[in-house]
Amino acid sequence: MGREFIELFDHWADHYDLTVWGHDEEYKEAFQSYDAILEAVAERSNGTALEFGAGTGNLTEKLLRRCSRVYAVEPSTGMRKQFEKRGLEAELLEGDFLQFPLIPDQVDTIVSTYAFHHLTDAEKEQAIALYSTLLVENGQIIFADTSFQDEEARKQIETDAEQAGHMKLLHDLQNEYFTTNNVLERICKTHGLAVSFEQLNRYVWLMHARKEST
Repeated sequence: MGREFIELFDHWADHYDLTVWGHDEEYKEAFQSYDAILEAVAERSNGTALEFGAGTGNLTEKLLRRCSRVYAVEPSTGMRKQFEKRGLEAELLEGDFLQFPLIPDQVDTIVSTYAFHHLTDAEKEQAIALYSTLLVENGQIIFADTSFQDEEARKQIETDAEQAGHMKLLHDLQNEYFTTNNVLERICKTHGLAVSFEQLNRYVWLMHARKEST
């Protein structure tokens, strides 16, 4: 359920924002156009939003401008502490993609950025299956995360990271649970979601899935 990464994020919490804003050369390409990526997710969001992997609240802040209510789910204590410092008017919840407090409102939009890859493909399917039951009719899932168009693209990015000497990045690419778009498409369609993909930088794809009318 991604909780094996909590200790990493607890240690990363104090300088996470420096990384995502491009101050770590090794990860700079993965976070290229970071603010625009968050905007791309937020501008498609509406109503009551449920956010997973809220981190320090960068996406949450943008969601609050567009959504009537935001529930922000974050498993890392360190990240939640950074989030709380911002004083955002969102309901911050301890939890992860699969285990989180019951949401009292109907959910219009489920969002996440740079986090879904912490679940295995089997866990990703469990999550999508659950979300399809939480969403209102025509509700949507909007995730922006590192993914690969296919296995050939995965191998090329890993090769380029190795040739650039970005060994921490290569380790992450090979040891976290990054998937391919065709796997995500199959999962969404299996659970009654129409889905499309848009590439936002070399690493990040936006997955936009909508619950189809029954």
